[in-house]
Amino acid sequence: MAASSCFSSPASALAALLLALAGAALGHRPSGGSALSSTFYDASCPSAYDVVRRVIQNARVSDPRIPASLIRLHFHDCFVTGCDGSLLLDDDLPAIQTEKRVPANNNSARGFPVVDDIKSALEEACPGIVSCADILALAAEISVELAGGPRWRVLLGRRDGTTTNVQSARNLPNFFDPLNVLQEKFRNVNLDDTDLVALQGAHTFGKVQCQFTQQNCTASQSSGALENLDQVTPKVFDNKYYNNLLEGRAQLPSDQVMLSDPSAAATTAPIVHRFAGNQQDFFRNFAASMIKMGNISPLTGKDGEIRSNCRRVNKSY
Repeated sequence: MAASSCFSSPASALAALLLALAGAALGHRPSGGSALSSTFYDASCPSAYDVVRRVIQNARVSDPRIPASLIRLHFHDCFVTGCDGSLLLDDDLPAIQTEKRVPANNNSARGFPVVDDIKSALEEACPGIVSCADILALAAEISVELAGGPRWRVLLGRRDGTTTNVQSARNLPNFFDPLNVLQEKFRNVNLDDTDLVALQGAHTFGKVQCQFTQQNCTASQSSGALENLDQVTPKVFDNKYYNNLLEGRAQLPSDQVMLSDPSAAATTAPIVHRFAGNQQDFFRNFAASMIKMGNISPLTGKDGEIRSNCRRVNKSY
């Protein structure tokens, strides 16, 4: 199936809304003067979407956590100097210091071998065409859809960065951040309270180490023991996450503060209630916020490069 047909929305009105919201992501215009487009690979690599989807489908057979892990990689990439694939780079000292070992990523961010497999498959299908940054964006959408969540037209055309930013990566949103700190970190990349509540909804599937939960680990658990983020429907992308918040059963402190913080009543709490009561509203806003996040300072045009190996820049800079 061609990429253009794979990205089609169930409702043309919703697609138009999402594309309009993407264009309204002020402050994050692509560099190089080029705009991202859902049809970017239609001529140069029409099988791109299907290739990415096939690799993820195969990977999740042996590792059901992969969809949640892949969407997290896209989050942690975009929040550090934009969606440029910098998180994927390994150490190549002295020029490149990896972002993988900062506290928010170390022994936590995962799925890198699956990204390698996707890149290898794409290099075989259309060599030198699809960027690693776009792989993360495609993988995030496909992962959500495979888990029962919304679909959206992924905007493409990002190029890969040739540097990392460890200092910025150390300031990624944290499981223990209070609400005002979370709001500030989201505002710094032009994401508002609705985006915050919607994007935190990705915690509706996947797992987390018990050391990061509100309850912490039991006496019989090691700090790395895994707990379901959503203990009601742990493998399904739905709005049960918000009902967990309403019942005070969010696994992560940074989730529960969106309802429990004293300032939440006038900011995030009404949005939590809204999404808890209307899954389609959550899906619509999640898709719009993902498009908006994916438009954070991408490299386009002649900026950056198309890495042949997502873990290495193509040449020394």
